[in-house]
This record gives sequence, structure tokens and C-alpha cells, in this order.
Amino acid sequence: MRPAAGGMRRWMLTLAGAGVLAGAVLVARGQGSLPVEGTGAGFEGASGWLNSAPLTAADLKGKVVLVDFWTYSCINCLRTMPYIRAWAEKYRAQGLVVVGVHSPEFRFEQSLANVQTAVQRLRIDFPVALDSSQAIWQAWGNRFWPAYYLLDGNGKIRYHQYGEGDYGRTEAAIQRLLAEAHGTAPTDHSLVRPEAKAEQSAPDLARLGSDETYLGYGKAERFHSPQPLRPDQPQRYSVSTLRLNQWGLAGNWLAGEEKIVAQEAGASIAYQFSARDLHLVLGPGAAGRPLRIQLTLDGEPPGADHGSDIDAAGMGLVDATRLYQLVRQGTRVGPRRCVIRFLDAGAEAYAFTFG
Repeated sequence: MRPAAGGMRRWMLTLAGAGVLAGAVLVARGQGSLPVEGTGAGFEGASGWLNSAPLTAADLKGKVVLVDFWTYSCINCLRTMPYIRAWAEKYRAQGLVVVGVHSPEFRFEQSLANVQTAVQRLRIDFPVALDSSQAIWQAWGNRFWPAYYLLDGNGKIRYHQYGEGDYGRTEAAIQRLLAEAHGTAPTDHSLVRPEAKAEQSAPDLARLGSDETYLGYGKAERFHSPQPLRPDQPQRYSVSTLRLNQWGLAGNWLAGEEKIVAQEAGASIAYQFSARDLHLVLGPGAAGRPLRIQLTLDGEPPGADHGSDIDAAGMGLVDATRLYQLVRQGTRVGPRRCVIRFLDAGAEAYAFTFG
């Protein structure tokens, strides 16, 4: 987990599976409580809606509502999405309404076209409120990506969760409130087991030795080129030895507050990491066309350790501004040097995440 602007966080839970399942069973069977935690603040600040007309408190009266605060380049949000989709499908006929609130972190996530593309790519069919100015985020007093709030038929918050994981307890709370709405005891204690691929797969927490790393000068940490980041001006950088979780640049780059931009073909980023998965938020920027990248691990093509957006030879295309899975390792997980070389000028890079 890592603080973002204004105290906001991307959040990852590390709860043990047995404890999660036990807690889920207790809640579902009525041995846990779902107290009233407050009243939902609604969605009046939405700048638009996808998959639905605007939803009001009157529209949702009598419904159990799961509100999911997310943003489309956040790895923690992406890993929750298979469960959110599965709950929406499983419980829709029983009266559950899932509402996604897309509250952007980066400026590119404010783009309607970018969010529409992400919603299609992630196969989201439930209503999504566009919270481009974070008005809904502020009204709810939220501080985390992802965050869930579960409301009863009277609009009262009866359960909340910050971060990925603990899916069994959340689903059990959904079952409990649906049964309450129907005036019965919960009878279905089964839990969804959605298939999750590529970047949506659960993280390998036991071997996770690297943390989210922002690249723009506003939040950059552990940068280790001999030349300091030069704000908002092109500069030529170099990189040699890196310690674990350090990164550096080679070639000509422009460092912005949120991102870095390759100013020439052949510019590269190196990161010394230790994790099963390595992801990087990338975009084609002003080029407006697919840009080529080439990745190496310890100086060699990744082979079987390539991610879903890279082939075994280390080649990939940056064709949209989103999170790219560059490395997915098998049995070998330990400190390794990843170098991403940009074969075309203009690519933008925002943040590394790991899993």
C-alpha cells in the first residue's frame, strides 16, 4: 500500500485465507453483526454515467447497493474486478445493485474516452458513476482505492472494506443484507470463485519484495541515476548499478509531475525488483499511435517469464494509456534487473506496481 495525494491510498490486504473464510461463514450465518455505520452520500457529484442513467436515492430505495470506488489503472482495483463482476451477476436478480464510482488518480483517468475503453476491456456491465473531480469521493469521505460500501434498502451503510482481499467476508455481508431485505435468513452460503487472468490475478504476497513506485517528480522515490530528475525539462540520464527497489533512466527524458516522457528512440528505464509480477502504467502520449517497447530481464529476453502484454522475445506495443503487465515469473522469484527500452519516442510512463 502507498499514500497518494491528499492522504489517499491504493490499498492491498494480506489476510490469511482461513481467517477470511471463517469470518465469512460467521457473518453469513448471523453470528456477526452488520451495524449501521452511517448514511450513503449518494452520487450527485457525478460528471456522467456509463451503463446507466443517473441513479438517485429514490431509484435505489429498497435495493441492497454495493458502491465500489476504483480507478482503472490501479492494480489493486483491477485485481478486485473479477469479484465485483461476479457478485453483480450472481445477486442481480435478488436485488443487489453494484455501482462503480470511477474516481481518477492520474489526469489521463479523467478522460471519458479512456474510461469507456477501460469499462469495455474489463467487461463491466454495471452502472459506473464518473467522478472526474472527486466530488463523490469527498462527499463519502473516502480515502482509498479500492473501497467498498454496502448499503441496505434504506440507504444506510452496513459494511465497508478498504482494499483488495477478504472477498468471502464481503460476499457474506451481501448475502446477509439481501436476506434481511427479503425478511428471511441467509440460505446460500456459497462464494463466487471467478477466474482471474493476467493483471487481475491475485498477487503472490509470500514473494512480494517490491512496492508501488511513482515515476513523475511529484512523488518519485528511490530514483538512482547520477543525474537528479529535472522538472519539466528534457535531460539526458544514465544508469549503472542499482540496489533492490531502485530505478534509473538512460537516454533523453522529460520528467513531469505525474509522468516521464521518452524524448528519443532507445531511451530506457531500469528497475531492480523482486516480485512474481511487474506492471507499468504506460501510454502513447502525444504520438497517438502504438509505440514499441522491448524488455529484458538480467540482460536477456524474458522467455517464459513474460507478462500478458509482452511476448517471449520481450516485445510489446503501447497502444492505450493503461496498466501493462510486463513480467509474470514462474518458479524463479528473486532480485532481478528489468530494463524497458522504448523503441519509439513519445511514450509516457507513470508508475510501477508489483504482485
